[in-house]
Amino acid sequence: MTKKNHQSMGLQSPDGQIHLPKRGGVARTAKAFALLFLVILAVGAGRVLLGRGAAHAALEEQSAQGRKIFVRTIAPAPSKSANALTLPATLRGDNETAIFARVSGYVRAFAVDIGAKVRKGQILAELETPELDQQVAQAKAQLEQAKANVALAEVALKRWKTLFSQNSVARQDLDTKQNAYDTSVALQNSAEAYLRQLQETTDFKHVQAPFDGVITARNVDLGNLITAGSSGSALFSMARPDPLRVFIDAPQAYAGGIKVGDKVKVTQPELSGQTFAADVTRIAGAINVATRSQTIELALPNAQGALTPGAYVQVSLPLPPKGPLSIPANTLLFRSEGPNVAVVDAEGVAHLRPINIVNDLGATLEIAGGLTPEERIVINPPDSIADGEKVSVQ
Repeated sequence: MTKKNHQSMGLQSPDGQIHLPKRGGVARTAKAFALLFLVILAVGAGRVLLGRGAAHAALEEQSAQGRKIFVRTIAPAPSKSANALTLPATLRGDNETAIFARVSGYVRAFAVDIGAKVRKGQILAELETPELDQQVAQAKAQLEQAKANVALAEVALKRWKTLFSQNSVARQDLDTKQNAYDTSVALQNSAEAYLRQLQETTDFKHVQAPFDGVITARNVDLGNLITAGSSGSALFSMARPDPLRVFIDAPQAYAGGIKVGDKVKVTQPELSGQTFAADVTRIAGAINVATRSQTIELALPNAQGALTPGAYVQVSLPLPPKGPLSIPANTLLFRSEGPNVAVVDAEGVAHLRPINIVNDLGATLEIAGGLTPEERIVINPPDSIADGEKVSVQ
């Protein structure tokens, strides 16, 4: 073996001598490289696993953020109308009636027009009733005929009584004459009653005012054909303007606090600065199922005539010391059981709370019960919000 071959198989020292490597050192070097390789693989795998875990955690956090409901809240505030409840109403006359004709005929004349003040019994119009006049004439003739029959029957009865006293006729014949006389008297009474009925009906040719009041409508002209009864057109409409009656529908939450004799204030928008006092005279005593309100009647003196029947007015009812709360209309949730709002507690959990709306003012709602001024309600709540759901308040 040459020196070159020895150099290729071993290591040459600085002194020029060739030293062969030991077998044990080669094995340890191989193991070290293998261990280093495994460590590198483990570190790489760990980094991959850590990266995947961080990505999964970030995805979970992003998903949780996507599921979270962000809301804004507001607290209920005392209503601006906390001292009084204002309700719309319409003035009505103490008496209001439509006047119909009691007999059929033609309008001969009318004495009043709209706005006229009339007294009870005053003639409003006169009707021409040719058919009724003929019936009266016929009834008078029938009465005269009945009287003649009674006179004849009376003479015959007297004659037969004389004959019977002389035993010239039988008892049965006398009874027959007596019956004829009684029948003729009954027919005369019937004819007199019928004539009185027609004469009283004839009085209805003069249409009269049933009470003191003012004419609010006239629906007839000269020559109009009028049909008796309420199935036709009314000749006039009239009302008694003093006192006036006012009907209001008080919400159920306030109905129990109003009593007969209470004083209320009435205002008319066109009469700025004027306030009228009215008294509670009647209370329905039952809640209307459709509107959840109770009808209340007021008496409003109107001696000066400043108010007119049919006018729109506003009635201010005094409220109990604890007045209603006001909430925005955009906090309302509609559920099958009724209106609700979402109340958020200190832990950020939403709770659906039923409320009782007593006055709808458009942008705001007045409610009675169900909430306190310290609670927070959700503005523009999503329709999907559920009771007990966690929310995040912005």
